[in-house]
Amino acid sequence: MKFMKYANFFYKGVGIEPYATESRPQANSLRANLIFWANVLNLSAITSGEIIYLGVSLAEGKLLEAVTVMSYIGFVIVGMSKMFFIWWKKPALSEMVRDLEHIYPKGKAAEEEYRLDSYLRSSSRISVTYALLYSVLIWTFNLFSIMQFLVYEKWLHLRVVGLALPYTVYYPWNWEAPWSYYLLLFCQNFAGYTSAAGQIFTDLLLCAVATQVVMHFDHLSKVLESHKLSGNWEEDSRFLFNTVQYHQRILRLSEVLNEIFGIPLLLNFMVSTFVICFVGFQMTVGVPPDIMIKLSLFLFSSLCQVYLICHYGQLIADSSFSLSSAAYKQNWNHADSRYRLALVFIIARAQKTTHLKATVFMNITRATMTDLLQISYKFFALLRTMYVK
Repeated sequence: MKFMKYANFFYKGVGIEPYATESRPQANSLRANLIFWANVLNLSAITSGEIIYLGVSLAEGKLLEAVTVMSYIGFVIVGMSKMFFIWWKKPALSEMVRDLEHIYPKGKAAEEEYRLDSYLRSSSRISVTYALLYSVLIWTFNLFSIMQFLVYEKWLHLRVVGLALPYTVYYPWNWEAPWSYYLLLFCQNFAGYTSAAGQIFTDLLLCAVATQVVMHFDHLSKVLESHKLSGNWEEDSRFLFNTVQYHQRILRLSEVLNEIFGIPLLLNFMVSTFVICFVGFQMTVGVPPDIMIKLSLFLFSSLCQVYLICHYGQLIADSSFSLSSAAYKQNWNHADSRYRLALVFIIARAQKTTHLKATVFMNITRATMTDLLQISYKFFALLRTMYVK
């Protein structure tokens, strides 16, 4: 499916085949399984070292070092949770994709009627921009220590940088030994890419499905509003039946979307609240300009990720609610009284807005972004107070 191609690209990079379709059955590839478990084990090992380093830093009262490593741990938690939930929800995801295929517009005339090209261009533009942003972020972090060494020590001769790893991890041995350093450098780069890919492909898949849900809601609204009723109950009731059936299928897709992505989205918002706070705190304690650039990119990427999800949540809410206005604008005053009575129920159901949900705890709209930033600022103020004291 065209909407899924960018998400599928990143899924293959971590050895996950997220769904099966009628045209493409699920394949149990040994190579894919090896890639997946290599990613998981390596990322788990690096994260364990970061957690140990966090404990040591807190025990020694090094708040800044602890906050720095907590940012990395939060980034990993989001990536790992999204990756595992997609792997766990393969059957439900496969069923959802098959349902999307069944109602996907087929043929040039249907594609034009649905304005498929417009939605596809929008989805592709956002997907490419978001994937590039996160790719730049992770490789900036992965290669930052190497670039410092090459620029400051080898090229400009300003200072001795020495050996450094991208992420602060506790190792109970001398990791600066040549064989150890290059192995750990590879493992940390591998882990950073895995964590970023886990976030990229899940977010891109969510956006692809959400775009199609919005497309179907908008199409149903357009059909409902523009349909000219004949006044004949049998003919109009068939149109009403098809409309309700189509609406139910879209609502079911929305429910499955929330079942699959609900828990990862809740973890995403909870952890992102602290990550934004931690990164903002690091930027206010007097870091060098080159570190400031790296942190600014991290903060900007985290904010973009949260806004992207909130944006699509708002689109789903708006498009589902607009169905009630479309039904009211129809020429129902010429319809049979039974049709008008049934239309009241359609309007009433459409006014129960369909939301993208982070489980039952949170309906996601653009207002959610404001709430998250307010909470992040409160924790930021608390951290600053602790640091000053």
